[in-house]
Amino acid sequence: MLSADTVRDFQLTRVPPAFLDDPYPWYAALRAHDPVHALEGGGVFLARYDDALAVYRSPHASSDKKLEFRPKLGDSPLYEHHTTSLVFNDPPLHTRVRRVIMGAVNQKAIARMEAAVVQYVDTLLAEMADKREVDYIGEFAAQIPIEVIGNMLGIPRSARGPLRGWSVAILSGLEPVVTPPMMDAGNCAVTDFIAYLKVLIDERRRDPGDHESDVLTRLIQGERDGERLTEKELYHQCIFMLNAGHETTTNLIGNGLWALLHNPDELARLRADASLVPSAVEEMLRYDGPIQLNNRRLTAPVEICDRTLPEGTFVTLGIGAANRDPAQFADAERFDVARRPNRHLAFGHGDHVCVGLNVARMEGRIALGRLLARFATIELAGAPERDRRVRFRGFRKLPVRLTAA
Repeated sequence: MLSADTVRDFQLTRVPPAFLDDPYPWYAALRAHDPVHALEGGGVFLARYDDALAVYRSPHASSDKKLEFRPKLGDSPLYEHHTTSLVFNDPPLHTRVRRVIMGAVNQKAIARMEAAVVQYVDTLLAEMADKREVDYIGEFAAQIPIEVIGNMLGIPRSARGPLRGWSVAILSGLEPVVTPPMMDAGNCAVTDFIAYLKVLIDERRRDPGDHESDVLTRLIQGERDGERLTEKELYHQCIFMLNAGHETTTNLIGNGLWALLHNPDELARLRADASLVPSAVEEMLRYDGPIQLNNRRLTAPVEICDRTLPEGTFVTLGIGAANRDPAQFADAERFDVARRPNRHLAFGHGDHVCVGLNVARMEGRIALGRLLARFATIELAGAPERDRRVRFRGFRKLPVRLTAA
């Protein structure tokens, strides 16, 4: 374990390069030595599971990010998006939008999606089998959520090319440090996405899709049913859905394979018993989750770890740290595809728990289950390229060599 001196000056705004490759030694040291760690500007980083859970459950922890994002993002398209979308809002907007979206991602809706997802995954796997050596991220992991979210919003396949780039650029605005190039790319992505959505929404108003499965149609028709969204709110919920559904699932599928390749006994165990795929997906979310950080602002004093955090404190929830907390998870540093119970916080908790969590689970289960069934061996075929962001954990490229079963 790293020493107390090593983490005393730890700041998310200037993490050491090694942290981006493997943040978990820092998380372990913070849990042990400084679980409520002071951040610059008066905020705190919570490294323990129980403390993160307490903030998620607190009625005094706000998701509204206007005060936090204004100094960092200024009056920009990025600021407008990240302070209008579902995830960074409190009721009544959060309640109104969540209710509309949930109707399109309930268990019945997910069951209707499944056959199409299986067919699409099998198509990707067949293309990969012909090549044998592929970039697992670009040619597989990133393609699946784009297909699913694109179908949910009714975006024509011919227009989906920019979606992944827009998503990465917009979400980069959530990093602890946003550089001028990141700002420029994110603002351009928001502007371009809105320009596209204006055309798409006008078309959908003239020709509505299936109310049961088309989320965009549900959002638009909700306006007539009393769940009125402004035009700006409508644009930004669509962008939010793409971003949330794309980034987390791509990283889940990529990080999940990485964990299996580095734990060959667990990979063999999963190959021998396909019924473990659902629990393996949960363990992938816990062990090396796609999102490492979340944030809240306290609207009243809250007691955490025998101290009182004052009203107005910006709290960073160390999801990646909480999910390796040995006080909650037995043998927490071990990857166990059959782990039960597994009450990880990868999807958050409480009223703001991820609205698409079961869609992501379905995609991960199908992608990884069918990948292992299709290929007898999967090996690294070159050096991976890890995403160098702090909040989001995944790979930009992951070259693999495949041998068909």
